[in-house]
Parts: sequence; structure tokens; C-alpha cells
Amino acid sequence: MSQEDVAISVKLGTWLRNCSGSKLVPIPSRSKRPYLIRAMHEWMVDNGHTPHIVIDTSVDGVRVPPEHIKDGKIILNISETAAHNLKLTNNAVSFRARFSGAPFDVWAPMRSVLGIYARETGRGMIFSHDSGSPHSPDSDDGETTRSRPHLKIVK
Repeated sequence: MSQEDVAISVKLGTWLRNCSGSKLVPIPSRSKRPYLIRAMHEWMVDNGHTPHIVIDTSVDGVRVPPEHIKDGKIILNISETAAHNLKLTNNAVSFRARFSGAPFDVWAPMRSVLGIYARETGRGMIFSHDSGSPHSPDSDDGETTRSRPHLKIVK
């Protein structure tokens, strides 16, 4: 690799030469969303809080009890006592829970997760639809270009 290639790799970060070495090609980047959700979930549980996620039910593939959907969204308790066999993979959130006493297998693509927060404090992260980038309602980063999410914290 020449110095020019190294400079391009350092500057762009997500470009590398293809197999033949003739041109630079983009390296697909994974969403940060699943990693941040798992980290926030662990932090909330470690601090004795009850993690909840907000799901956009209009995203293809979401399987939740339809009678509990409000305004196209559903809030799900993903604590150890409420969400049995919880799996937070890079692709989806899945678990078995009881809704009005009836068991239900929940499955939601990771891109449908709009946010995660602790019931007790309301602190957490909100995600945009088009990326895995978080927006923390607790941060004071001075961003005014982003409109406020249309989520309500339910206690």
C-alpha cells in the first residue's frame, strides 16, 4: 500500500482496495443501534432499572399484539422478569411475554426500535429512522437542527 492509499484509508476510514487492488471500494458499515441498545439494556439492569423499548409497528416484520398498539407504536418492557428468552441480536429483538395474561412471541427488526429508556428515570436513547445514530434526550449538545421525536415517556 502506498502512502497515498494509507492517507485515503485514514481519511475515509471505510474504504479499502478491492481484491485486484485496482480501485478503492466502500466497506459496508454496520448499524450502531443494536450495540447501543444492548449496552443501554445492560446498564439499566445493572442499576436496578426497568428497560423499555419503543417500537415503530409500521416497519415490515414487526410481530406484536395489535390490541396494544397506540399511534403506530408500542412500548415493551424488556426486563428479565417480563421478557422471557430475550434476544437482542444485530438484526432483531425477540422474546416471549404475556399480554393481558396471554403468551405472545414478540419479534421486531432492529430498525423498528425507536428508543430505549428506564421506566424509573425516563433516561435513555432515541434513534432516528434512517440510521443507528442515537440522540440522547439527556445530552446538552446544542443540536437544534434535529426536530424532537414524537415519543411519550410512559411511567
